[in-house]
Amino acid sequence: MKKQLRFLVLIALTIGLLTVSALADSGPKPLLTVRVKNAPQELYYLDVLAEGEYESHSYGSGESEYSGIDWNYTPEEAAALDAELLDTLRAAVPEGWQACTAEGTGGAPMWGDLEGEDSGRQGVRLHTFGYFGLPDTYRILIATADGDTYVFPPCTRTVLQSSVTVDWETKSVEIPPAWIGYVLQFLCTLLPTLVIEGVVLVLFGFSWKRNRKPFLLVNLVTQGALAVYFSITAVQSGVGFWYFFLLIPAEIVIAFVEGGLYTRLLAGQSRRRAFAYGITANLSSALLGLLTVEPLWRWIVSIS
Repeated sequence: MKKQLRFLVLIALTIGLLTVSALADSGPKPLLTVRVKNAPQELYYLDVLAEGEYESHSYGSGESEYSGIDWNYTPEEAAALDAELLDTLRAAVPEGWQACTAEGTGGAPMWGDLEGEDSGRQGVRLHTFGYFGLPDTYRILIATADGDTYVFPPCTRTVLQSSVTVDWETKSVEIPPAWIGYVLQFLCTLLPTLVIEGVVLVLFGFSWKRNRKPFLLVNLVTQGALAVYFSITAVQSGVGFWYFFLLIPAEIVIAFVEGGLYTRLLAGQSRRRAFAYGITANLSSALLGLLTVEPLWRWIVSIS
């Protein structure tokens, strides 16, 4: 038992060491998921437009300058794009705007997806754009292989990670209420914690059936409150080094609080083991949870 306990704690510490270098670039980033209803049947490209005239390659300097296409696609992938359709899209960019993926943002880089992916729903496709170059005020441009183009009216992002729905058939655009962004971010913060700490609970030899009620009660109070606070913070302000300076001390306090509660509430193992579980579970969820926030958010948006 003691050897297994030491092994589990060692795993958690190892995870911590391996993810320290990734903390500065993990967690939520500016992200926009564009849902296209009644998507064109023929090949089409969709891009996010930012304010400003495109002048030249956006990123790098000297011989290392490159465009939005260079940033988002390998040379092989770029060569496979439809050059005529790209020209159609670029020609449809209105004056005073620039195509972030097909041209460039003119500043910080941004990941873009011109072709999109199937959402699993008939006639609906998803396009994802993100990273620090994602504009706050944007427009959506669609160009089809038949030569049809349409530029949707300007939209403004009010939360860090958001979604927008455009209907190609009706040429309409719909932005969900801001509170949906807060709810989605809360779910993405809390759900990974419950899953990770639940798995660690079983690995520590505790019966899930016997201990699920105290486990859920403790986590909904402690991690739930933490998730509410940091969800609001992340949605409004994003994630930087300051975020982790606040998160890590908060997680340490919660780890010891939960460890103490678990010594009284968990059954089937020693109090020492219950306390060690509380510490290890919180360390694991704090580190691994940060890495699952963005992909889980994308999944929730895709089915909502």
